Amino acid sequence: MTSTLYRNGVVHSAADPFAEALLVDDGVVAWLGAEDTAAGLAARADEVVDLDGALVTPGFVDAHVHTLETGLTAAGVDLSPAAGGHSLAAALDRLAAAARDLDAADPGGQQILLALGWDEGAWPEGRAPWLSELDGATGGRPTLAVRVDGHSALASSSLAARTGLDRTPDWDGTGLVGGQAYASARAAVHDLDPARRETLYREALSQAAARGIVAVHEMSTPHVDTREGLTALMSLAADPDQRLPHVTAYRAELCTGPEDARALLAELPFLTGIGGDLTVDGTLGSRTAALTSPYTDLPSEARERTGRLYLSADQIATHLLACSAAGVQGGLHVVGDRAMDELVEGLEVAVGRADAATLRGGHHRIEHALFVDAAALASLLLYGMGLSIQPAYDSTWGGPDGMYTTRLGGPRAANLSPFADLAGAGVPIAFGSDSPVTPLDPWQAVRAAIGHADPSQRVSARSAFRAHSRGGWRLAGLDHTGAGELRVGAPAHLAVWRTGSLAVQSAPGRLSQWNPEARAGQPLLPDLSEDAPAPECLRTVRDGVVLHDVLDG
Repeated sequence: MTSTLYRNGVVHSAADPFAEALLVDDGVVAWLGAEDTAAGLAARADEVVDLDGALVTPGFVDAHVHTLETGLTAAGVDLSPAAGGHSLAAALDRLAAAARDLDAADPGGQQILLALGWDEGAWPEGRAPWLSELDGATGGRPTLAVRVDGHSALASSSLAARTGLDRTPDWDGTGLVGGQAYASARAAVHDLDPARRETLYREALSQAAARGIVAVHEMSTPHVDTREGLTALMSLAADPDQRLPHVTAYRAELCTGPEDARALLAELPFLTGIGGDLTVDGTLGSRTAALTSPYTDLPSEARERTGRLYLSADQIATHLLACSAAGVQGGLHVVGDRAMDELVEGLEVAVGRADAATLRGGHHRIEHALFVDAAALASLLLYGMGLSIQPAYDSTWGGPDGMYTTRLGGPRAANLSPFADLAGAGVPIAFGSDSPVTPLDPWQAVRAAIGHADPSQRVSARSAFRAHSRGGWRLAGLDHTGAGELRVGAPAHLAVWRTGSLAVQSAPGRLSQWNPEARAGQPLLPDLSEDAPAPECLRTVRDGVVLHDVLDG
């Protein structure tokens, strides 16, 4: 048995809001309490950590991650504005420089140049690159430049020729690909040897650990990763010696009956769910989210002005009931209001074929769910659906000048992501990033939830923090272990933070600086106001095992 005593700090714990120290024995929280008591425990601990006023919290859970894609993004060309892709011209310059570097390393031209994160809405030119511009910048190097939402991309002429995309009906000569054409292009990029794949997994999970994330929900899909890759990822993360976050596995493959679900579970017995990014529709950024009214920024003659619906209510019902029969959680990706309507209809079809108790017993989940009106909210509650949502979507694309307003118009955009309505109704919620669509940055997600563009939809900082910690364990059916809380007997999944100042909840969606005389027994959080510095992760611990550590740095 090994033990670590953390002392002389502040512990975020509902069990003891005034705790200043914490003892971990063999991966479990064995004690928490006051500093004066901690002094008597120091001699029995194998390690004593002087927190020097640092904050200890439950570790974060990111409930929606694409691990391989996150690793590829770190290794590829980042075309996001934050990385220097602040204009179309700048993005083309970055592509040209990367192509020259790759030409030197791979003169035979076999390796595909992968770029990610471009967003024409953030560029002054207001458009995607033309195919001739992409080909010119990359000098004939096979290139796939993935849009920020991950649901469409630009393929160079050489990549289209190599993969046969230019000989399919989906190729229109612009280079922009979606649907099956996009999946084919991604498959070429993902044709990796096992050693390279493991390196990318490791880099992505280490990046998560450095941000205080102790667990991720992997949203594996056939167009992003293989079944073999998911098996390798789970084996890697299961080994404590690898010092990586816990991984909860989801696989997005449509089931047409219980036999499909059981066959998939026989091959991938570690699955928590069959679903995740099993798409009912697409995304608003790529204009593939299914809407009841047309996109406002598309001309009247444009095709598919209301997006795309990939699954019907009948398919939704069949899939969820198949998962229920196989004893596994089902899940679906739902973005647009027409897709949400189709989901609700699918829930009713499922109840008609079985019963409400069967559906509720599956503890199924929905990803994203930007449009949730009163009728949809009632159905989600009635049938026990959990939601995995991404607050950074709102902070990145919401607001009167954001992409959502451009795509939908002000009135429709103002009703997206009703965090307060969902939390107030008691819908099980977990927060995630959809990395690499938005970065692995859990405190920014908490900030986004307490600072929603619509003040009426802001939630308390405590609720937002719990959704990004305990909420992830709950949605995966693991909260019964005590994970997501710091209390005696709970697994030691924790993070240590250096913060500028600490704060307490003063009003819904607002924090105020901590006054020791007016703490009122509330667990403390970092000050997350706009001008406050971001908390710095000093240590991340999973089951008592240190994943990330800069305490001495």
